[in-house]
Amino acid sequence: MKEIAEAVSTRLSSSLPAVWNVPETLSQAMDYSLMAGGKRLRPLLVVAAAEALGGSRDAAMPVACAVEMVHTYSLIHDDLPALDNDDFRRGKPTNHKVFGEAMAILAGDGLLTHAFYSVVQASRQQGVSAESALAIVEELSRFAGPGGMVGGQVADMQGEQGVTDLDQLRYIHEHKTGDLIVFSVRAGGHIASGNTEQLEALERYGRALGHAFQIQDDILDLIGDESKLGKKTQSDVIQQKVTYPYFIGIEASQAEVERLTSEAKQALQDGAIPHPQRLLEIADLLLRRDH
Repeated sequence: MKEIAEAVSTRLSSSLPAVWNVPETLSQAMDYSLMAGGKRLRPLLVVAAAEALGGSRDAAMPVACAVEMVHTYSLIHDDLPALDNDDFRRGKPTNHKVFGEAMAILAGDGLLTHAFYSVVQASRQQGVSAESALAIVEELSRFAGPGGMVGGQVADMQGEQGVTDLDQLRYIHEHKTGDLIVFSVRAGGHIASGNTEQLEALERYGRALGHAFQIQDDILDLIGDESKLGKKTQSDVIQQKVTYPYFIGIEASQAEVERLTSEAKQALQDGAIPHPQRLLEIADLLLRRDH
């Protein structure tokens, strides 16, 4: 998994074609956040899902890079003063602290739009069918857009104003965090020409995994180690965000993470996915993570 993450980072570092005349400051701002490290979870899931169905890692790589671009754009914008107003991300000053708010917004815009260019390269360079590439573009638009991640971020922002109940919190988790994870595994499935049953199994896995991932983030915000997290803890408390630990406590939240992880793994163990081992390992890895 570390090898895949490193391969994704290498590919990302050369994602902008050298022949393009991109303003230097914009390129620097995009690279600053894109190459800041992180778990590379979403691209890892694209590759792992493709390989779980017998697909090619090379074919999955452009889409793996695309989803990391979308994720990074969301982080840049989420850190802005108008939203979460964070000073650090992955142990480094946030993008707007280095390049200013205007350039941070444009760097996020650049990453979001360039992601779709990267998806198309899976077809042009790696032989992914046009139909599969079209499905991936459609799903990336849906899962990252107003009915997906962006809608979840809006609900999260409104939650800071005290209007969130537990059902709304599930909505936030499902869309702000879960949808891009669901997209990642479904995209891997499309790359490997997965059938409807296989795509549905991958979606069940991704949905449970994404929910568990966000609850674990909420727990770590309360009891995590700032040096490992690369950002300040207690930010949810300071911003008066409603979280799972707020509603049900830390121990019950930890139990829910374990239940959801088990649910994610079970989705892959009914025989529809021929090579699920790496996806199962990812679920176990996330259950134990401390950052």
